[in-house]
Amino acid sequence: MKHNPTTLLLLIAAFVTVASAAARGQALVADLSSHHVAITTGFTGTDVLLFGALDGEGDVVVVITGPPETVAVRNKQRIAGIWVNADAVEFQGVPNFYAVASNRPLTEITSADIRETQQIGAEYIAATVAEDDKDRPAADLARFREALIRNKQKNGLFSVEPEEISIVSDRLFRTQIHFPSNMATGSYTAVVYLFRDGEAIQAVSTPMLVEKVGVGAEIYNFAHEQSALYGIAAIVVAVFAGWLGGVIFRKV
Repeated sequence: MKHNPTTLLLLIAAFVTVASAAARGQALVADLSSHHVAITTGFTGTDVLLFGALDGEGDVVVVITGPPETVAVRNKQRIAGIWVNADAVEFQGVPNFYAVASNRPLTEITSADIRETQQIGAEYIAATVAEDDKDRPAADLARFREALIRNKQKNGLFSVEPEEISIVSDRLFRTQIHFPSNMATGSYTAVVYLFRDGEAIQAVSTPMLVEKVGVGAEIYNFAHEQSALYGIAAIVVAVFAGWLGGVIFRKV
């Protein structure tokens, strides 16, 4: 596998760091190529490199989660020829973004019980059902939960399959995580696990901040902080645009 100069420098830095970390009893070090993602008006998504080094052999698993949100999953039915929302379940604490990466298939690294405990895999995400929906049958809730994950995957916000982690000489590792253009702003967390013999012997967590910048950020903040004024301004702009269009077409 070819590495660009920046990647090689990052991996070398990780290798040097792990030497001192080993002296302190740490078997794993990891970091991100960027801890800040700026969303501008023309933002189309971005890739972030996660890299690190190991003190000895083992399997590496990375879990990246975005800020939590409340999501309503709706079941549509066709009534009198029209599709309508017939039923819905609300899930709370759902990460806006969720990605997993590993150097081997997860089923070969550790057991399902451990993956569930550590929430490794979209099927193990701990989303809480809203209070009004807790009395529903378990099978009903499971169906809506599957739809939740399916919708997130369709929008590119949940991993369909784990990304590949490359390990070089049993020491250095790297993986590239893609963040789509519809990612939410807020705090993200990358947790890197080191597994040996099916057990997680160490975990390293590193943060990442995603925020809007520029004119788009100013408009977004104004719309949320001054919603009444923003609504009035939007009406004024719409009326002016309609008046201007009428004047132009009359002259034509």
